[in-house]
Amino acid sequence: MRFAPRTALVGALAFSLLAGGAVVAQSAMTRVPAEVQAGAYKLDPSHGKITWSVDHLGFSKYYGQFVNVSAELTLDPANPTASTLTATIPLTDVAPNDDGLKRHLQTADFFDTANHPVATFRSVHIMIDPTEPNEATVHGELTLRGVTKPVTMEVEFNQAGQTRGGYKAGFDGEATIKRSDFGITYALPGVSDEVELHIEGEFVKQG
Repeated sequence: MRFAPRTALVGALAFSLLAGGAVVAQSAMTRVPAEVQAGAYKLDPSHGKITWSVDHLGFSKYYGQFVNVSAELTLDPANPTASTLTATIPLTDVAPNDDGLKRHLQTADFFDTANHPVATFRSVHIMIDPTEPNEATVHGELTLRGVTKPVTMEVEFNQAGQTRGGYKAGFDGEATIKRSDFGITYALPGVSDEVELHIEGEFVKQG
């Protein structure tokens, strides 16, 4: 079925309203990093989490999540390498979809949350490939169980623009760590030493 231009526009607006979203002009969004507003951002906790996965005895890849992550981002699009990122991960808010495992992860076999209730990350250096401006390599430090180790995260910029929740910038990231580096050796080697992390977040501009 073919719509006249005016009918198509009305239909698009009606669909957007029925879908529960505010009508935002496409031009308000950008996928060009240099066009993102500079300033201080905070992670929207309802749209930010860390998914982790390990190899389980060779049978499957087991997934879980950390929720209620808090993070602060300072963006400098004119000089992206000057941007900074810090994050705090509440280890008691792990969601492995198994109550028994969640309790076990709190013990000294794993996170030892009685003594180390949170993990933290802070960026040290950010590198941008001029040929891939939407991607960045974030070199940082992860502190877990009182141990600090360097971690490299590959980050992809998705888009930025005005939404009902404010001006936002969205990113996805991936990193791989070895849990033994942080003193977590329980169930090795059956459960993999390497832990794959997938980070996703929408950051809201402050002020």
